[in-house]
Parts: sequence; C-alpha cells; structure tokens
Amino acid sequence: MELTLEVVRVPVSDVEVAKKFYAEGCGFAVDVDQEVSPGVRVVQLTPPGSRCSIALMSGFPEAPGQTSMAPGSLHGLQLCVTDLAAAREAMIGRGVAVTPVQTIGAAGWEEGFGGVWSSFCFFSDPDGNGWAVQEAPAPLSER
Repeated sequence: MELTLEVVRVPVSDVEVAKKFYAEGCGFAVDVDQEVSPGVRVVQLTPPGSRCSIALMSGFPEAPGQTSMAPGSLHGLQLCVTDLAAAREAMIGRGVAVTPVQTIGAAGWEEGFGGVWSSFCFFSDPDGNGWAVQEAPAPLSER
C-alpha cells in the first residue's frame, strides 16, 4: 500500500492574498480555486515539479478530533531545488523576501553555501508561515 503525502494545508488569514503570493511570488501552479459548498473555498497550488500541493482554505470546518492552526503558525515546510542560487534570484525577482544562502556551521547558521544537502535559504508568506529552500544534488527523479 502506498501512503503518499499529496496536500499540506497552510493556515492563512486571507486566501486571495496568499494565492497571489504563492502563484505570482513563488511560481506555484493554481490547480483548484473553487467554492466547494456555500461559504467554503479551497485553493490548491503546486510547486513546479512537485507531487505535493498546498491548500489554502476559508470557511472549511476542522476535521473531527483536530484543532485549527492559526494563520502563520506553520513552519518547517521545505522545497528542494538543484540550483539554489537561481531559485533564490527568481523568487526575489518576483518580489519574495528571501534570506541569503546559509549553511550550518560550528556556531549555527552562517551565510554561504555548504556541502551536499547543506545549503538553504528561507522565506515566509504574508502571514508568517515559514519555508526553507534546500539545494539537492540531483532532481528527485534521479535520487
């Protein structure tokens, strides 16, 4: 049995603002923008090349037994690219505030590229949900 991670719900305060940020700033494809029932809207976006999407929702009730996340409370989302410098520049060119490239050194995070799998940059969406972009040594299909 496969158990695939395909959608991650990202808590936002304004679906339209977040949709614009992820589509125009981050370059995610808008797969779905639909009112699934009266007052319940779902916007699903997918990063280029990814098999996992994010979902932005308004009016959507919480699943049984689960609590809601406040807008901006989701951290640790991570994208992987094979050219971190190019990905960073593309996002900056589309208006996203992205940190300089960083690696983990003896004293913690320090500016600059590291070895294999250890170069990152970071950004947050308008609500403060935190993302990392990590440089991978090869495309996912080759790993």
